[in-house]
Amino acid sequence: MADKKHERQTAKEALLRKTARGASKAKAGPAPKAKPKAKSKPVPKTTPAPKAWKSASGPLPSSRSRNLPKVLVTGISGRLGRLLAKKLHRIAEVHGVDRRPFEGCPKDIVMHHIDLRKKRCEDLFRLTGYQAVFHLGVIHDPRRSAEEHHSFNLRGTMKILEYCNKYNVPKVVLLSTANIYGPSHTNPFFLTEDAPLLAGEKFPDIRDLIELDMLAQSFFWKHAETETVILRPTHILGSHVRQGLARYLRLKVIPKVMGFDPMIQVIHEEDLVDAIIMAMRPGVRGIFNLAGPSVVPFSEVIRGVGRPTVPVPQSMAKMILSLLWDLKLTDFRAPQVDYARFICTVDTARAREILGFTPRRSIRETLKSMRNS
Repeated sequence: MADKKHERQTAKEALLRKTARGASKAKAGPAPKAKPKAKSKPVPKTTPAPKAWKSASGPLPSSRSRNLPKVLVTGISGRLGRLLAKKLHRIAEVHGVDRRPFEGCPKDIVMHHIDLRKKRCEDLFRLTGYQAVFHLGVIHDPRRSAEEHHSFNLRGTMKILEYCNKYNVPKVVLLSTANIYGPSHTNPFFLTEDAPLLAGEKFPDIRDLIELDMLAQSFFWKHAETETVILRPTHILGSHVRQGLARYLRLKVIPKVMGFDPMIQVIHEEDLVDAIIMAMRPGVRGIFNLAGPSVVPFSEVIRGVGRPTVPVPQSMAKMILSLLWDLKLTDFRAPQVDYARFICTVDTARAREILGFTPRRSIRETLKSMRNS
C-alpha cells in the first residue's frame, strides 16, 4: 500500500517537472534561425583599361605617363614630327596620327594610323580628351598634285580645328611658315606678324599654306576660349629637313643668281622643336615669327654647306631649275629662286618677349648640320 502511494507521488513529480520545462520554452520563444552567409562578389583578376586606351591601336601608355597631360601630334611620322615626339613624350602622354609608319617610335607613344579627314579621327578626340594638339600634318611634297595638297592640307586642318572646338581642347599649336610673306624687293627689312601674306602672287604652289594659316587665324579670333598658337619659322635647316631651302642647298652644284645676294634667316630644326614645346605653356597664344640668331648674306649660307656653286644669269636661273625639275634632278621649284634674289626676313620680337624663345644653335652649327647630312 505504501509502495503504490510512493509510485503515484513519483509520477506526479515527474509530470510537474515536464510541464515546467515546457512552460519555460514557451516563454523564451522559438530559437532564432541562423542568417545565411552573404555571397562575396568575385574579385576581377585585372582592372579594365579606360575606353580611350582600349581604342588605341598602339600599346597602353606606361604607368609613369598616366598622370601627364594627353597631347595629340598630327604628322608625327614626318621628320620634324619624330623630333618633336621624342622630346615631348618625356613630359606628356603623346598620341600620334599619321598614315605613315613611325620607325623607332618610343614604346610609350600611342600611334593611330589613320587619315585626318576620316571619321575615326574624331573618335580619338571624343574618347581621349586631349589637353593640347600640335598640328604638323601638312604635305610639303612638290611632286604631288595641287589637288592633293589642297584636299589634305586644308580639309585635314579644317577637321582638326572643328574637333578641337567640339571637344574643348584648351591648346592648339599650328605650324605655318614665314615663306608665306613672300620675297620682294619692296619688303621692309624685318616683317612683323601683321604683314600681308603675298607669296601666292608669284608662287601658286604655296597658296594652300597661306589658306591654312588664314584658317588658323580665323579659328583664333572666333574661339577665344582656346589658346591658339600659330608659328611661322623662316627657312628650316638640319639633317632631317627635306623641304624648301634645304632642297636647294642639297643640290650637287648650287646655281647662284648673278647680281643678287640677299640677307637671309634660317633656323635649326632642334630650335624649332624647342619653340613648339614652349608654345604649350598656359597663357601663350597668338602668331609668332621664328628665326635663328642672326641675319646673314645668302652667299655665306652657300659657303657654309660646303657645296660648289655656278654663277647663273638672272634670265637663265628659272629656266635651268625648270630643266632640272623636269629631269627629276631636284625637288626645288623654279619660282622659289626668288628667295635667293630678294629679302624675306622677319621680326622675332614677339617670340622673344611672349614665347620666351631664344635660339640656342648658332648659324655655324645650323649650316654644319646640313654639311654632315
